[in-house]
Amino acid sequence: MTESVTVSELTFYLKSLLDSDDALRSVVVRGELSNVKKASNGALYFTMKDEKATLSCVMFQRDASRLRFLPTEGMQAVAFGSVSIYPKGGSYQLYTGALEPLGVGALYKAYEQLKEQLLKEGLFDAAHKLPLPRYPQKIALVTSPSGAAVRDMIRVLKKRFPLARILVCPVPVQGEGAAAEIAKALRFLSEKKPVELIILGRGGGSIEDLWAFNEEILARAIYDCRIPLISAVGHEPDVTISDFVADLRAATPSNGAELAVPDQNEIRIRLKKLDSELSACVSSRISREKTRLGALSSRRSLATPLYRVNEKRMTLDHLDKDVNAAVARILSDRRSRFRRLAAALDAYSPLGVLKRGYSIVTKEGLPLYRASDAKRGDRLRIRLSEGSLDCRVESILSDGNHESEGNK
Repeated sequence: MTESVTVSELTFYLKSLLDSDDALRSVVVRGELSNVKKASNGALYFTMKDEKATLSCVMFQRDASRLRFLPTEGMQAVAFGSVSIYPKGGSYQLYTGALEPLGVGALYKAYEQLKEQLLKEGLFDAAHKLPLPRYPQKIALVTSPSGAAVRDMIRVLKKRFPLARILVCPVPVQGEGAAAEIAKALRFLSEKKPVELIILGRGGGSIEDLWAFNEEILARAIYDCRIPLISAVGHEPDVTISDFVADLRAATPSNGAELAVPDQNEIRIRLKKLDSELSACVSSRISREKTRLGALSSRRSLATPLYRVNEKRMTLDHLDKDVNAAVARILSDRRSRFRRLAAALDAYSPLGVLKRGYSIVTKEGLPLYRASDAKRGDRLRIRLSEGSLDCRVESILSDGNHESEGNK
């Protein structure tokens, strides 16, 4: 009868068999990724599968942190690692040390993923790009101080536009931490604003050499930069994430310097052309003014200034006569109207009525309209055209000149 073993003993026995198999210590497995999960400690767990089988995989934080791309569901990939058993789970799995997308390199996959992400966020939008100054006086070159790129840019800038002052900001342009150092330099320039334009450049190289310019930290630093920036990285075929975010992309560092400043020879040609046009314009103006001056000098008013004065004096005399005649005519009309109104007013005046032989009779200061309003013995005042009469009523007569019955 076979002696029994514990689960742990059997599991560790199988684990020792797998661990001692040289063929399983270094395997390369291809398949489709699924159930991709990242733990809080940075480890990556996923499953690789094909049409007939599945394989559990784990990638610890140290190896996962070196991935240049993000593993996603359904991605075809190649995993490098060793096969062993996880005792606690009792299942075998692939302890993955490296992972690459199938068909493309890991760096290229990471490049495409970051490019798509930043495009969706709007970091490439033209609306956010700053216009370049036409004649920059201060230019910063953010690049390696020892590479050929910085010498090329300085040479082109001095040749094309020697008036510009050049500030070289030395940074590493490849290797671990290069992107962070470049981003730090851009933030410093953006905050202090010692320059009007920035050229971010380096010479060509492999995708690995240029990778610092494809990192997210640098892309966001370029986007946040408040100074116009030209990305002049690599050669003509090289296109980095920095090129998409920058305000302007140049094919090479030398081309970046060419795009940054105008050509002094072209400026001289333009100035000469403007000088010629200005001289022609001034000569034409002088000629026109001479002709105009000749026409003016032939006028009698300029040849004999008093002639013009006498002309104005005659005009003033005529105007004076016209004004006096108009004033006299207006005064005559006003006087005639005044007389008519005065006559009409006099006709309606009580004094005018009195002058025609009428009188005003008042009793105790009030006008007396009817004879019947008075009694015999009442004292009345009669107002005449000249003076007044105080009278006493002796009798009251009716309209027929007969004495009223009540007053006899």
